[in-house]
Amino acid sequence: MQKIFWNMQTNQRKSYIYAISAILLWSTVATAFKMSLQSMDFMQLLFVASSVSMLVLFLIILQQKKLNLLFATTRRELLFSGFIGFLNPFVYYLTLLKAYSILPAQIAQPLNYTWPIVLVLLSVPLLKQKLHIKSLISLLISFVGVFVISLQGDFTNFKIDQPFGVLLASSSSIIWSLFWIFNMKDKRDEVIKLFLNFFFGAGYSLLVVLLFSDFFFWDLISLSSSIYVGFFEMGITFVFWLKALQYTVSNQKISNLVYLSPFLSLIFIHFILGEEIYFTTIIGLILIILGIFVQQIKKNISLRKKIIQKNKCYE
Repeated sequence: MQKIFWNMQTNQRKSYIYAISAILLWSTVATAFKMSLQSMDFMQLLFVASSVSMLVLFLIILQQKKLNLLFATTRRELLFSGFIGFLNPFVYYLTLLKAYSILPAQIAQPLNYTWPIVLVLLSVPLLKQKLHIKSLISLLISFVGVFVISLQGDFTNFKIDQPFGVLLASSSSIIWSLFWIFNMKDKRDEVIKLFLNFFFGAGYSLLVVLLFSDFFFWDLISLSSSIYVGFFEMGITFVFWLKALQYTVSNQKISNLVYLSPFLSLIFIHFILGEEIYFTTIIGLILIILGIFVQQIKKNISLRKKIIQKNKCYE
């Protein structure tokens, strides 16, 4: 029994290490987006980053000795990956990166965090789940947060600055939620699925660059930043998060750590990009996170009840 308890503690420590590493890396990505966009357009950034991610994920497949799983992919699964890859990374990042090219990083980054609320709403028609009153309350709180962030520090005239950029950043959460729902139905290995998503996504982004952009040489900062995005935001960090989920004794122990990321991101945005952080960004981000926690209240209560009942069984 003591050995089992020790192993659980060791695994939980590993889980926290992987989770915190992933969160720290994800927190730098908004800054890397803006640095890449200094001399690249959003289409070029998507192509470079998705191509790098595809390569990184392939190397991970080799390291994990899962090449046989990749070759076992059926034609139907390839078609499904082509569809999912169109949603994410292609349309999702195309929308999000265009928003980053219009908005300050501190505005675009938190607006993308409404996806847990949007996911609940889309689950009603797509997964036939019931819509509870707390979902509507959480939606209202989070979208008040979106509005506050959109004011960009000006509470005097309640006018949304750069509404197209705000619309793009907010709508990216819809695309991500659709990807999440469809991806749930695919029971293949996660790394295999992700590699194929980026394989198709890189192909789609190549076509877009050929049609609407170019391959002119970019400066070293933008190019290295885009490679960083592909390596961490779209590639290895996801594997870190999977490892964290694999080692944790309860997903709840690490899932709420994710909400540290947007606040940490503001620190990088301020000190590296030099953006002055608006007070409305902080207030709006708190409201968005509050809305997400309201949505999770019943789930957390149910989880506590299960843990208490499980502990009573051992008494």
